[in-house]
Amino acid sequence: MIHTTAPVVDELIEMRGLRFHYRDWPSTREGAKDLVLLHGFTGHARSWDAFAEAMTDRYQVLALDQRGHGETAWAPADRYGVDDMAEDLTAFVAALRLEDFTLVGLSMGGMVAMHYAGQRPLELAALVIVDIGPEIEAAGSGRIQEGFKVSDTFADRDEAFAAARAANPRPPEDHHRHRVDHSLMRTQSGDWTYRYDRVLRSPSALRLRGREEGWRSCANIDVPTLLIRGDESDILSASVAQRMIETIPGARLALVENSGHAIPLDAPDGFLAAAREFLKG
Repeated sequence: MIHTTAPVVDELIEMRGLRFHYRDWPSTREGAKDLVLLHGFTGHARSWDAFAEAMTDRYQVLALDQRGHGETAWAPADRYGVDDMAEDLTAFVAALRLEDFTLVGLSMGGMVAMHYAGQRPLELAALVIVDIGPEIEAAGSGRIQEGFKVSDTFADRDEAFAAARAANPRPPEDHHRHRVDHSLMRTQSGDWTYRYDRVLRSPSALRLRGREEGWRSCANIDVPTLLIRGDESDILSASVAQRMIETIPGARLALVENSGHAIPLDAPDGFLAAAREFLKG
């Protein structure tokens, strides 16, 4: 299991009519800047535990459970758009009075991060986009939609973990178990299921922005940006990644080996190395 040594604090905050949960890792560096982490579509704030702890020597780290995920409240069914989540992030930044902060977004969180950064908020200092772009590969999209057809109810935690390993055997086992354990909740029947809103288990529930809107956001980003891609990703193609670093002024690309789309899960050491090279604090 992952053992955290930093005095991590779990906080609740009310924003835009919903109760949100986030994790706060104080930095070991005096006067450290803030690093905000946004998880992916089936993720949660606890997905970032290992990475967040490793970054406390450089940053104060804040991992937000986005609407409908983790320990954050479920939203109305028609309020799961990338725009809604970007507005949540704007409210979070204002509520915590963040300035000169760095943003990391994975997959869905990366979409939110691109949209937010494309508005050129004055508080943002740097950006890391993890394995997502304005265009999604058909193979990856098909895989995700097939995943929605698989049972999401389990007799116990072990059965849920076995299903996760069958779907993706890449991650280090302890690391994977940690993520799965914090993805689950009990049901009234005594079974286990995922914590994120059941509405989101329909492939059309997450309202994405249009392709051209995404490219316009990329072109409008005006902070130092790193794009991290898994070398076996079926979501972000090499060609789209290349176009992104040509579109985002001054952007850099890092490739993580032996990883699919879920890079912080699949290859935590490779992801940490790529991110730390860019995230100096």
